[in-house]
Amino acid sequence: MLLEFKIKEKLTSIFKGLADSTRLDILTLLSQKERSVSEIVALLTISQSAVSHQLKTLKEAALVKGIRKGKYVIYSLNDDHVYQIFTQAVEHAKEMINEEKNV
Repeated sequence: MLLEFKIKEKLTSIFKGLADSTRLDILTLLSQKERSVSEIVALLTISQSAVSHQLKTLKEAALVKGIRKGKYVIYSLNDDHVYQIFTQAVEHAKEMINEEKNV
């Protein structure tokens, strides 16, 4: 049985959201703790507009959420599912690298 169209659309959005090294860096930071845009900018040393653009893409993919706290928006992973998907993908990549070393 194949996946329903709406599920495939959501999965495509999720995996497109993961398919960028800067977005992966942002997800790595957010998997550690909630952060503001300025914190992410300082840690990644890229422009605020670049971070904001990538966060918009991640929000559209439902991978992150932003909550206004005073004058700042604090970003975090959208939920535990996102954390699980991300950490499982990282572990899979590490296993693939180890397997390549053993060949």
